[in-house]
Amino acid sequence: MHVVIMGCGRVGSTLAHSLEARGHSVSIIDQDADAFRRLSPDFAGTTVTGVGFDREVLIQAGIERADAFAAVSSGDNSNIISARLARETFGVQRVVARIYDQRRAEVYERLGIPTVATVRWTADRIVRHLVPEGATELYRDPTSTVAIIETPVNPAWIGHPLHALEEATGTRTAFLMRFGLGTLTTASTVLQDGDQVFMLVTDDIAETVTKIAAAPPATA
Repeated sequence: MHVVIMGCGRVGSTLAHSLEARGHSVSIIDQDADAFRRLSPDFAGTTVTGVGFDREVLIQAGIERADAFAAVSSGDNSNIISARLARETFGVQRVVARIYDQRRAEVYERLGIPTVATVRWTADRIVRHLVPEGATELYRDPTSTVAIIETPVNPAWIGHPLHALEEATGTRTAFLMRFGLGTLTTASTVLQDGDQVFMLVTDDIAETVTKIAAAPPATA
């Protein structure tokens, strides 16, 4: 994957190193050239000095071939403008924006742009949005028997009843995140684009559940 990051602060630099360590190519944009000093000497990606919502700057960073875009500068307005530009003008499918104002963040979540905050948590969370790879444990009961994991779901499940996914995986859904809000599921819940699925598992079935959810539904 090629990922473009706007903002080379603590989050941006941490994210760049994390993605590069996973084998992805990275371009990082910042209007302050000194910000790139946060990158390690062995950083192999591209650095671009300029405003992250400038079309030419984005093109220089490889936005036209980008698989994902993260806006993590210190400005809410800059982040959301660049995120919308990446998605709506350049057609980047995986876009995440860092928004400090929680009320505004909720609005953009409803528009389908995931928003996140804080440094280490932000970098880890953005990686999971941009490069889904397996399940992430959210909670484990005190006896260490049952866990809740965020389970990436194959896009082919969109439009299918959630109970079909539960039947296929052999477990139940703890809750969904939909439009930025936690949602309890019902028998009539249908999976929608952008849903984050959190499932109940034990250690012996976690890997199987993850593999089944990541694959398209079996056809009759």
